[in-house]
Amino acid sequence: MKYTAIDSKLYSHNRERFVKKMKSNSIAIFHAHPTLPENGDAIYREKSNSDVIWLSCIVQEKTMVVLYPDNLDKKYREVLVILRPNPTLEIWHGHKLTREEATAISGMQTVIYLDQLDAMLQAWIHHAEFVYLDTNENDRMDTELPRIDLLYVHQLMKRYPLHKYERAALIMKELRAIKTKYEIAVMQEAVDITHKATLRVCRFIKPGVFEHEIEAEITHEFLRNRATRHAYGCIIASGDNARILHYVENNQECKNGDLVLMDFGAEYGNYCADLTRTIPVNGKFSKRQKEIYDACLAVHMHAKKILKPGKTWLEITESAEVEMNKQLLKIGLLSKEDIKNETPDNRACRKYFYHGLGHHLGIDVHDIGTRNTPIKEGMVFTIEPGIYVEKEKIGVRIENNYWVTKTGCQDLFKGIPITTEEIEKAMKK
Repeated sequence: MKYTAIDSKLYSHNRERFVKKMKSNSIAIFHAHPTLPENGDAIYREKSNSDVIWLSCIVQEKTMVVLYPDNLDKKYREVLVILRPNPTLEIWHGHKLTREEATAISGMQTVIYLDQLDAMLQAWIHHAEFVYLDTNENDRMDTELPRIDLLYVHQLMKRYPLHKYERAALIMKELRAIKTKYEIAVMQEAVDITHKATLRVCRFIKPGVFEHEIEAEITHEFLRNRATRHAYGCIIASGDNARILHYVENNQECKNGDLVLMDFGAEYGNYCADLTRTIPVNGKFSKRQKEIYDACLAVHMHAKKILKPGKTWLEITESAEVEMNKQLLKIGLLSKEDIKNETPDNRACRKYFYHGLGHHLGIDVHDIGTRNTPIKEGMVFTIEPGIYVEKEKIGVRIENNYWVTKTGCQDLFKGIPITTEEIEKAMKK
């Protein structure tokens, strides 16, 4: 890992939170992600099972976590399962964790090897009544692909057909959505690295640079500050490319007079940041660019103001859409007639603002959590309204990350340039 060691209290606390939600005499098994083939003999450098990371901080492939708080043998009430180190394979693929190293990272005192698990699990599971199994229940999940997590579930249920099975994902969705102070400290590191990269590219961008050169500057700043990697595919979209929401080609020249939309974030300690800024290539917003940007910023600030416990994300989105209608009317993109003829399912603003207002953020950039239940203190959301105007070949999006407090929210990106004046000043430097 590139990042500095993270206090294992974060993960011990997470395990304690999960165990409190388990039924009496139950065992929870969080399965490993295997390595996946890419092409030839290459394998994907994938991120490990997010739930396993949340519980242990171990990112090594084929890692598992077993929690059995009512185990009569106290030694095995929480167990970390790792690959057995193989000196021959390490010559080719690098170092694998020892038991001592795995304990230091996770805080888990009992560490066994994967080839020991089946025999030990059989003894434990025979005494348990309930079995919690881990599956991916992210609302944005692609369900067309074969499910590796379900393969393990089916194998275990076939092996032990008379047990009562529970969904670990229901507990995880509740717990992972609410970030502890330990998690926020790590997320703030990811945010701060992203902040540094933003200031770097503000000084770098000028007419004639290419989108991929901007991406290279961001990557450089990430790596020199110990970020693990980009939290997601870096979007550097100049000119009309900014209207493509998931534009990742990043191969066009940034031209004088255009805006460039940059959507990127660092991953640090397995937690993600997620930022979007739209800035003028030549360092100066035109009058029309400033009108559109300020309209988008007004919607962003409106959503920030009303983000607080008790409301649902859908309610905040609806309020932001009403504000977006007002702003688009103000800058001449909508008419009063457009707004009058809208329906609740098809707001007038959707012609120019055609994506969600934001999402949960954490170990996954689109982290698990619900949109139609009341927001709770500790949740982290992105707020990212956008305005996309085909006729004018302009796309503007503004995104920050917010930690929900008792009475409102805290901007984790506080201090980073966000107004047109602040952006122009940063680019002059």
